[in-house]
Amino acid sequence: MKRRSVLRAGLALAGTAAAGCLQTEQQSVRSPPLPENRPDAVYYPSHVEGMTMVGTGTTGDYRVAAMYSYPHRFWEVVGAETTKHELTGEHAMHLMATVWDPDTGLVLPETGLSIELNADGSLVSEEVIYPMLSQPMGFHYGSNVQGDGDGTYTADVSVGAIPGDGVRTTGDFRGKFTDPGTVSLDFEFSQDRLQDISFERLDNAGERGALEPMEMEMLPNSTAPAEADLPGDVRGTATSGDANFVVTVLEEPPAGVDAAGPYLAVSARTPYNRMIVPAMSLSATVSRDGETRHEGELTRTLDPDLYYHYGTALDGTGVASGDTLELTVGTPPQVARHEGYETAFLEMDPMEVTL
Repeated sequence: MKRRSVLRAGLALAGTAAAGCLQTEQQSVRSPPLPENRPDAVYYPSHVEGMTMVGTGTTGDYRVAAMYSYPHRFWEVVGAETTKHELTGEHAMHLMATVWDPDTGLVLPETGLSIELNADGSLVSEEVIYPMLSQPMGFHYGSNVQGDGDGTYTADVSVGAIPGDGVRTTGDFRGKFTDPGTVSLDFEFSQDRLQDISFERLDNAGERGALEPMEMEMLPNSTAPAEADLPGDVRGTATSGDANFVVTVLEEPPAGVDAAGPYLAVSARTPYNRMIVPAMSLSATVSRDGETRHEGELTRTLDPDLYYHYGTALDGTGVASGDTLELTVGTPPQVARHEGYETAFLEMDPMEVTL
């Protein structure tokens, strides 16, 4: 049976389990053994956790939410190599944050984010938080952090600007997300509150598939548009490293692209849940009758209609039916992974789409 989990707000259970599909785990256990023979693809993790909402706030162009759960292992990605971050006795919680555009509800990757954690007025932890992918949350920021026992905490969440030299903003996003900001969120933390968060093991761990995205009214997820909702003419989908790449062609570039001609946009998303897969280098070659018509890197772009995508204008090239598009990943997504994603989106072979 493929058990899928839905995280609810606050101290919610991670979904409603069908009889016999879940095994309740003792709350003191945080890291069940990893599934054996994990595929080089997205798979059901060993367990699923709930989380507690810390709070939300607005700073400048950003809406920010912070949450926490049990400390848990995750994998940092540098280049094509992963480094596993294990739990230590100093970790009090896994602190997470999501940043989004309040006008559109679109989750924003690549802002850069740090959190300063104070307990009863004293600094407890100060560090940059990793951009991450998890199955229930999709893209977010998170890390295991130290604490100072039970008490009143303040999380100062500092959001950086979208890097203009790496990520382009187009359409109504032009001129936005250029200034950093900070949100201060107060919350009560105790071991009892932490122990009340749900923690359940899955009996289909290691099988290919994914948990369903969480459902929280106050918090958007990072779901990419469905193919039918993408602007332009969707020409096809390719798969590499278990990520899906949907290719669409617009008659002209969105406002903010300093070039003419048709616009090639590639929306990279996870299988099963369509979560955006950001922060990779992706290049495109368009060929016609064996002759290269366009070759170059695609620009990471934030657009309110296309959402986060990789795009370029085909200035002077045009697109004809039957043209061949080759997509090549130079560097895989530079985001950390929760269990179930750590073996995917790493070894990414070139792809071809007939336009």
